[in-house]
Amino acid sequence: MGRGPKAMGRALPRCEGGVSERRLYQGGGLGLVDDKGRVAIPNALRSILAENAPRPDGKDGGTIIVAVHEDQPCLMAYDPAYLSELKLELDRRAELSRGADGKVDPNIKRGGANGEAVPFDGSGRFIMPGFPRFHAGIAQNAFFWGTFDYIEIWDPATLLATPGVAPAMVSACRYHCQEKGIAL
Repeated sequence: MGRGPKAMGRALPRCEGGVSERRLYQGGGLGLVDDKGRVAIPNALRSILAENAPRPDGKDGGTIIVAVHEDQPCLMAYDPAYLSELKLELDRRAELSRGADGKVDPNIKRGGANGEAVPFDGSGRFIMPGFPRFHAGIAQNAFFWGTFDYIEIWDPATLLATPGVAPAMVSACRYHCQEKGIAL
């Protein structure tokens, strides 16, 4: 069997079903958001996204799906290949929610099926869709954090005010804001 994409010097495991291989999202950074909602994905995450979601014509850029996170006051961003994995997970959770009456909780899929596909260019710039941006309270700055399967996008102040966020993530957000001269 040939070697697939690499991360951290190791071949990555195949996705469930062995259909495709995806690089895992690791790293973080801060993007400045302009008045139109345009923001650039940090370099470490952009290169992984470009490999996971290449343009069919071979040019730089691709497609990113931006969605509201179901539990946290942030966004999720992922490549189109992750959509089938997300649907499988939501199908499993919906089936587990089936009550004695045979009905499933419709909010399980409602919470996970809100993504909007948008193009990103060779520099990683994309326009953040209006509703997700509004929901997450993202104004002038967006903190990006890879969580292996997808990227979380946070308003830095919201991240710092949210209880239960991993300490390393909080520290990384503070660091990237300090590096850009952004007071929190």
